[in-house]
Amino acid sequence: MSAPNSTVPRRAQNGTLLAAILASSMTFIDSTVVNVALPALQRDLHATITDVQWVVEAYALLLGALILVGGSIGDQFGRKRVFVAGVIVFTAASLLCGVATFAPMLIACRALQGVGAAFLTPGSLAIISATFGEAERGRAIGAWSGAAAMAAAIGPAAGGWLIEHASWRSAFFVNLPFAAVVVLLSWLFVPESRDPTRSARLDWSGALLAVAGLGGLVFGLIEWPPRGLTAPAVLGALVAGTSLLALFVLVERRTSNPMLSLELFQSRAFTLTNLLTLLLYGAIGVMMFLVPMNLIQVQRYTATQAGAALLPFPVIMFALSRWSGGLVARVGSRLPLTVGPAIAGAGLLLFARSGLAGSYWTTVLPAMLVIGVGMAVTVAPLTTTVMGAVDVRHAGAASGINNAVARVASLLAIAIFGVLLQGVYESRVADGLERLSVSVESAAVAGELRKMAGADVDRMPSLDSSRRAAVRTVIDEAFVSAFRVVIFGAALLAMASALIGRAVPPHSVL
Repeated sequence: MSAPNSTVPRRAQNGTLLAAILASSMTFIDSTVVNVALPALQRDLHATITDVQWVVEAYALLLGALILVGGSIGDQFGRKRVFVAGVIVFTAASLLCGVATFAPMLIACRALQGVGAAFLTPGSLAIISATFGEAERGRAIGAWSGAAAMAAAIGPAAGGWLIEHASWRSAFFVNLPFAAVVVLLSWLFVPESRDPTRSARLDWSGALLAVAGLGGLVFGLIEWPPRGLTAPAVLGALVAGTSLLALFVLVERRTSNPMLSLELFQSRAFTLTNLLTLLLYGAIGVMMFLVPMNLIQVQRYTATQAGAALLPFPVIMFALSRWSGGLVARVGSRLPLTVGPAIAGAGLLLFARSGLAGSYWTTVLPAMLVIGVGMAVTVAPLTTTVMGAVDVRHAGAASGINNAVARVASLLAIAIFGVLLQGVYESRVADGLERLSVSVESAAVAGELRKMAGADVDRMPSLDSSRRAAVRTVIDEAFVSAFRVVIFGAALLAMASALIGRAVPPHSVL
């Protein structure tokens, strides 16, 4: 802990804050830009929809499973040391992602990126807290939060422009200059700090079980559509993943220094707010995964236009952040945690109106505006309620758990809804091709159909030009049908989270 008035020189404080902001911005920009880059990399690498899912999920899996242990490592072995190591790993993985020549290589490098992010993400805030005194810390964290919001806002549009005018690889290469500045600033200004009370060994068994359990479950869900539920690898992965997650809970209950402090869940408010987080952030994760693909591959937006189309969401959240931050003090937690997710769910339902064509102003923009308002009403009260649901001594653990839950939510939701997406798509596309008397027995046709909306009908040599146009329409219609079903399901998740918000007690401290 830092003193009430930090002894760190002002120049070093400023350099430390800039390093933390730039490092965090790398991860925020990367997570948003990659969604916009998916159609381009799918086309370039001839990737199936399963491959595309893994590009997102490999990163989210390692980040979500290791973020808690990443923070503990920094506390024990030195926050600066672990933070810089995370930046280096993340950047090296970004470089490898940018030069990847086939989908499995990109997926493996994305997993390595997730490991780096799991070390640098908790380290950035921990370093700020250790460097600034109590009187200055709030302002420093506010600057960090504002910069994160700005990065989330400009990331998709700026990344889309790079993808359109250079390559999807630039979405990864852009991390390199940022990382070089972060490492230099860290070397020059960031003081080393650690928690002297942290002497117990790290919960590596919990970390390994979390990675293996979530990995098995996600593998089984993603590979279910192409292989079938009864395939030994799929069924075995689902059973093993579920069993390992159950074992993870048992190990965390018994270990003396758990990665996941289960005693915090004795607080009803803490349990319910994390369940709300799981459902709501899962719904938003599905939306952020599918909407750019729909805009680029079906609506024929450019990457820049698709990135810019997402801009109202973070801008509204940033504009309303100060107002929403005081909601709990004015009206309590129950009302915003009920109304906010319900508004977000209504915004998702607006996306379910999507067709093969439509004006941005009447289709995409209204949905993004409503979702932005809903999340703005929810996020600050949610964070306040999570932190207030436990004793102040456990505030760091509570924040870390809620952050991990938010990341795991997207991981699981994309995997689960991916099964629904592919099931609806395959049914619709089979019906459409049957009406056209087009056989899917051809390897070329079947291979392209597995790319869903990213299919290239020009790579179907058995079809003449007129039939290729008809097949293109069938594929687009099938994807839109599947998109609507999945987005409707995501809206139901958001509405379910609103019901949970209604059950959150107004005051509950562990």
